[in-house]
Amino acid sequence: MGNGSGHPEGHGVAGEVVRRRIRRRAKILASPARVIVALFAAGVSVFTVLLALPIAGADGSSVGFRIALFTATSAVCVTGLTIADTASTWSTFGEVTLVVGFQLGGLGITALASLLALLVSRRLGISTSLVAQAETKTLDLGDVRRVLIGVALVNLVVEGLLAAGLTLRLWLGYGESLADAAYLGVFHAIAAFNHAGFALWSDSLAGYALDPAMLLPIALAIILGSLGFPVLFELRHKWQNPRQWSIHAKIVLSGTALLLIGGAVVLTALEWTNPRTLGSFSTPATILNGFFAAVTPRSGGLSTFDFGDANSTTLFATDILMFIGGGSAGVAGGIKITTFLLLFFAIVSEARGDPDVDAFGRRIPSAAIRQAISVALLGVAVVAAGTFAVLAVTDLTMDVALFEVTSAFSTSGLSTGALPFVSPQAHYILVALMFIGRLGTITLASALALRERRRLYRLPEERPIVG
Repeated sequence: MGNGSGHPEGHGVAGEVVRRRIRRRAKILASPARVIVALFAAGVSVFTVLLALPIAGADGSSVGFRIALFTATSAVCVTGLTIADTASTWSTFGEVTLVVGFQLGGLGITALASLLALLVSRRLGISTSLVAQAETKTLDLGDVRRVLIGVALVNLVVEGLLAAGLTLRLWLGYGESLADAAYLGVFHAIAAFNHAGFALWSDSLAGYALDPAMLLPIALAIILGSLGFPVLFELRHKWQNPRQWSIHAKIVLSGTALLLIGGAVVLTALEWTNPRTLGSFSTPATILNGFFAAVTPRSGGLSTFDFGDANSTTLFATDILMFIGGGSAGVAGGIKITTFLLLFFAIVSEARGDPDVDAFGRRIPSAAIRQAISVALLGVAVVAAGTFAVLAVTDLTMDVALFEVTSAFSTSGLSTGALPFVSPQAHYILVALMFIGRLGTITLASALALRERRRLYRLPEERPIVG
């Protein structure tokens, strides 16, 4: 029996199923940020339960809810902060659970953030004459499949190559058995590319501080992970034609180079004479470890020296690198390079008296500048509030508290080593900061972009006094 329009599926059970699916899809697309938050909250819950099982503990007993929750959040949010030594706390089951946690977390955040970026571009990236159509423009299954397959392939290739390299180095260079070398190689390859920051050595990578064959491949994986999938995808197809790169790729790549070079110079200079960190190395080793110290705040989390022994100035410089983070739609945390550089371009344009914000021969929309300001101010507010809360429940000094809070918010995973000795209240505060830091900037930026709308009127203008 038809529905008057030649579509019999409009009635009956089949029609109702179709309508429910359409309503479900519309609801998801109307608020994709909520879906991401719900998925990651569910992931944290599942891995908390798994890590709390007695089989996950190295001694066959449960580590307790607090340690399980903190570690599960750190793994799923690919942070790397710990309140219990990874090497001695977890059994093989626990370690494998961690690997699965930060592999799924890294894949999930990259895929979902890339889909959000694609959705935003579909909604906003067309001419103004088609604004009405933009409101109904969504992702089809082909887009979703392409993004998911692309993300999975990038992860598989980079992690596979790094795992093979680390395995050979540990087997041939350090006398590990092939099985142990492969286990360590796979664990740290996945941790490095996903910026998880976990290591199966109690001193992280300090034991390999003099080995460029270990540090440089790991650094490269961290850098690749910090660029974000859209940039990697673009480089794969247009690496020979920089003029054809998008404004996003140019901002991320130039910002990455600036932060790596500038960060390496600053951190190396600050720690050059510190015998507890870089001062005891030879000049080539000092330069190598200074460079690695500039790479790992991109939310990599691995380190070759104890930041608890670093100068206060070094901690603050690292705070800045961690807070900025890496590229959008990837595993890196922080407010993102694009946010930071858009604010820089806005300041330059304002200083010049230009009416528009320009970058790389393109005009930046005012909406993008407003979104960058919102994300940056939210980040500052969260770090400030988190630092205040941690100081209130611990006896940490200001520089250490700010470092730990910034590391949690930026999902960097670097630590001064103070976390196992602070109060449980501080641990729960950091759990919240890791979750907010992992998802907050992504969901806020996408929500602001997707809510962008046109008003049919403008209010009278009146200028307040600024400054």
